[in-house]
Amino acid sequence: MFKPIVNLFFPKVCFACLNLLHDNEDTICVNCRHDLPVTNFHFDNDDTVAKVLYGRAKIEQGTALFRFEKKGLVQQLIHGLKYRGYENIGALLGNWLGSELKTLEHYQNIDVVIPVPLHKKKLRKRGYNQVAKFGQQLAKALDAEYNDKVLVKVTNTASQTTKQRFTRWINNDELFAIVNMGAIENKHLLLVDDLITTGATLEACITVLNKAKNIKITIATMAIA
Repeated sequence: MFKPIVNLFFPKVCFACLNLLHDNEDTICVNCRHDLPVTNFHFDNDDTVAKVLYGRAKIEQGTALFRFEKKGLVQQLIHGLKYRGYENIGALLGNWLGSELKTLEHYQNIDVVIPVPLHKKKLRKRGYNQVAKFGQQLAKALDAEYNDKVLVKVTNTASQTTKQRFTRWINNDELFAIVNMGAIENKHLLLVDDLITTGATLEACITVLNKAKNIKITIATMAIA
């Protein structure tokens, strides 16, 4: 009987459209789930993600759950996740994509899931890495290890969303470092991030990770612009 009172003072809203959720809905309403622009790259063997990195970084395979559209539902979700503390969005999207990837042979041999890291100053300010729960749920679905101690960001930079394409490319050299290299040698890595645009950040991460011996790298992101 207390539920209506709780909802009155702490209403549950959809993180995409911000409308009130019904009792049987959680995090995202049914209408928004239906309207989200899923890519199905991993089901269709679509190489769109690989093409973004073509000639710059070699990957085994890559996928993104959604297409990012300016002022669209996916932008609302990612902004809520990054800037409003809605960490549940990361877990939801990790569960969503993980439930699909675990049915596909290529993703069943992933050994380690590695998130694109935040610089320690940004992590301290935000309080969490927005990719963490996404990566953790993917690792759980794929029966893989989640390791956020191998790849570290050594240079603090402004938000990538405010930069032009060329600036993103030239400023991503030597942003990252690898520690405990032995933890990933001879393994298939799943590198995860929230959004792939030019691919500059992922390229920088891959360049560093490739210093480890005999690794394979696959990419999974929440969205692609």
